[in-house]
Amino acid sequence: MSFRKCTTAEADLGMLYYISDTEGTGGRLKACAEDFVVNEISSLPEPAENGKYTIFKVTARNWETNRMVRLLSREMGISRERIGFAGTKDKRAVTTQLMSVDAPPSILDNVSLQDLTISDAYTARRKVQIGDLIGNEFVIRASGVAKPMDEVKEICESVTSEIKKRGGFPNYFGVQRFGVMRPITHKVGELIVRGDLEGAVRCYVTDPAGPVSLDEEAAKARKLFAETKDWAGMQKYIPDSMSFEKSIVAFLNDNPGHWAGAIAQLPTNLQMMFVHAYQSYLFNLMLSERIARDIPLNRPIVGDTVIPLDADGIPHHENPVVATEKNLDLVERQVKLKRAFVSLPLYGSLTVIPDGEMGDIERKILEKERITAQDFIVPGLSHCSSEGSHREVMCPVKNLGYELEDGSYKVSFSLPKGNYATCLMREFMKSEMTDY
Repeated sequence: MSFRKCTTAEADLGMLYYISDTEGTGGRLKACAEDFVVNEISSLPEPAENGKYTIFKVTARNWETNRMVRLLSREMGISRERIGFAGTKDKRAVTTQLMSVDAPPSILDNVSLQDLTISDAYTARRKVQIGDLIGNEFVIRASGVAKPMDEVKEICESVTSEIKKRGGFPNYFGVQRFGVMRPITHKVGELIVRGDLEGAVRCYVTDPAGPVSLDEEAAKARKLFAETKDWAGMQKYIPDSMSFEKSIVAFLNDNPGHWAGAIAQLPTNLQMMFVHAYQSYLFNLMLSERIARDIPLNRPIVGDTVIPLDADGIPHHENPVVATEKNLDLVERQVKLKRAFVSLPLYGSLTVIPDGEMGDIERKILEKERITAQDFIVPGLSHCSSEGSHREVMCPVKNLGYELEDGSYKVSFSLPKGNYATCLMREFMKSEMTDY
């Protein structure tokens, strides 16, 4: 089974292969928000005439979910904790998602926000929550395609056929996990895990990471501090766009050397994201090595952890099954029937390295990284500690199709929650990392 090797900057994030062996179409994503359309697939709360919660759909253009919730709560005059949602969405897109508020439907009349519409409101006895998300439907345009359209058609046909034949594509963590223009989240996470909190702070504040910065003021401030290491001096020059960095710098001016406290100035979800990004990087490396050794993604081997799926196709990570010599035939049958998926670890403090060839792969990568399970217990930063989990090595795709346009093409498909649409699009495009 041959996989094409990745030669772009994605390889630095552990994404070393493509499942398709064709050339890419080239092009870029998200030239405008309408190029990336996402419709959420969620489990709807049962309607109830006198329900406490109002359920509604939000269609938004260029709205990141957390910012949307903050401004919706302001418009409604309530705390943001009273608004529920099933999943977060990227900003540069047109998205439709399910939300709830514990108030009567009339509260929605108070909302007037640009590029945001509310529809399909009804009442229910329970709120919308993260567990309600099943997946997402996508219609994504790749624009700026220079190849002749007959070549593009041939590539799209080949990639579509290959993905359908294999039952999906490698379930890498996509570039958004690490930062498209400034891919440093995993670097910061690695330093935190190693206990180098000073290095983590300096990396987050000063590392430009990418070849191009869209914010010249921010790039100048990072460069200045990297050269002078002067927190007080940086506070004078740091632009408003670097709000998180500004809070760190202000804290360190008042509390020199208190690196854990500096990281704690960041939102909890961002602190967690650093370590999760490093776990994602390790996962990508392990997945790439599995591919390099020609170990199947859609068939278990002894030592694999297999994750069963529920009726909605959602993985049950709480009920993993380890493939052994005794149960291999049964486990293999479940995977073949798409009732379960082979997984790899998101390495953490409770992760157990398996026997067999995958155990050998995991052990060698961790030895090369000089990382142990205990490193994922971070003293003084509880939000950065992680026990670990598992992630499926193959991402299934439903309703995959494409449509050619003049100098561009659209790809439509649906994915289970937690998977990256850009990791499917990279199979078609094989563009530079910044084009996603």
